[in-house]
Amino acid sequence: MPASSHASTGPISFQGSPGAYSDLACQEVHPDRRTLPCRTFEDALAALVGGEADLAMIPIENSVAGRVADVHHLLPRSGLSIIGEHFAPVHHHLLAVPGASIESLKTVRSHVHALSQCRNVIRDLKLTPVVAADTAGAAAEVARLGDPSVAAIASELAGRIYGLVSLRAGIEDATHNTTRFVVLAREPEVPKFTGALAVTTFLFRVRNVPASLYKALGGFATNGVNMTKLESYMGGGTFAATEFYADVEAHPSERRLQLALDELKFFTEELTMLGTYPAHPSRTKLAQGQ
Repeated sequence: MPASSHASTGPISFQGSPGAYSDLACQEVHPDRRTLPCRTFEDALAALVGGEADLAMIPIENSVAGRVADVHHLLPRSGLSIIGEHFAPVHHHLLAVPGASIESLKTVRSHVHALSQCRNVIRDLKLTPVVAADTAGAAAEVARLGDPSVAAIASELAGRIYGLVSLRAGIEDATHNTTRFVVLAREPEVPKFTGALAVTTFLFRVRNVPASLYKALGGFATNGVNMTKLESYMGGGTFAATEFYADVEAHPSERRLQLALDELKFFTEELTMLGTYPAHPSRTKLAQGQ
């Protein structure tokens, strides 16, 4: 099921090199689109804002490593809207140049999250981890070096792109290792309410008074709105201005969400809606432990 129903067929931007997991997610969700690799998350969002891309695929959190740094700060300032989500199982490969072997390896390069997701194999093989900007970039560097003592942790797609061999597949510590991506567009695309599960994402800053967060969230509990994500981060360069990022499983057309948001507004200084979009099928499966 596609993460969005965006009608145009322009490029979709992502952070990383060709073969990155974000590139793979783009191809899974929108196989008809050309992917546009970008050096940083800022560059990926700027490509969308500037019209070089029609969509952007951005990782928001991982089931093992937690939230992706910087994304929560970048989204509010971008002026973009979330129009879809995608849950991508992560299957890491230990990649090396042809002729290399497990015995010849001494170091392994990858993104810091990928290294943390494969601690067991790195420890068992007594490899020295080296942090790289992204997984596919690490694979490209291993191919360029041509050194049989250096490996990369990356996707099978990255191995094919850069001519590397997989010495070991499925090396992630946790079998449930999944990354959640959001699909961004320049304009919001709120789906028509049909009764199907939808997700609404928003940011808010509570008033700086005692129990304001407790009171602000009370409306979601009393109106039966399931909040699946609530994260805080410092905003405005001050420790007194904490902002919150939230996901709820409800559609703005539903009375229960309207009531909950009305109560939230009463205790907040600022509320920014980032988007409403269809829930990915994996949400139900993960909730049921499948």
